[in-house]
Amino acid sequence: MEPRILAASPLFAGVDPEDIGKMLSCLSIHQRTYEREAYICTAEEPPRELGVVIRGSVNLIKEDYWGNRAIITKIGAGGIFGEACSCIDVPSMPVSVVAAERSEILFLNYRKVTTTCPNACPFHAALIQNMLSLIARKNLMLTNKISHLVKRTTREKLLSYFSEQASQSGGSSFTIPYNRQELADYLSVDRSAMSTELGKLRKEGLLEFHKNQFTLL
Repeated sequence: MEPRILAASPLFAGVDPEDIGKMLSCLSIHQRTYEREAYICTAEEPPRELGVVIRGSVNLIKEDYWGNRAIITKIGAGGIFGEACSCIDVPSMPVSVVAAERSEILFLNYRKVTTTCPNACPFHAALIQNMLSLIARKNLMLTNKISHLVKRTTREKLLSYFSEQASQSGGSSFTIPYNRQELADYLSVDRSAMSTELGKLRKEGLLEFHKNQFTLL
């Protein structure tokens, strides 16, 4: 694994690439490549490792008994998953992780991330601090998502989500990380009903879009 690639991940923020190379020997790393829609780990499995997305992106999903899927969030290159399990002992993963596209994942032993290494690595404290920051950011993201899901109608959910995206982009135009089916799964709405509502918003002059690019008017 090239340390300079990992340097782009928030988990290793503030750590020199040369020092990252020294840290990796302490963290029992290994790397795997997954094709689109491949399960990286499934709910109900015991948590074993923390994952860092090196290339590509993954969806954190929740499925019910009948296979209905809800997307919790999408994690792009540099992001991590499984970090909550590194802070508490849980018997199983609460969600599944699925490759949204061909993706390369680096796995770290999460117990070695949260405990001081026997080599007294001086950069380990920065790693732990970065992970706590990532957990806090994800908590804020989930709070924002709840604000969309509590809306009563598909229209209200779409406008709430688009409003947040526009605010984050700093303008009326923005690109979302989801295709149509993924957006429906993220907002927990029916895809056909969502497509109908998008058409109405466009006809009313409130919204323009092409694929995953949107503009609020």
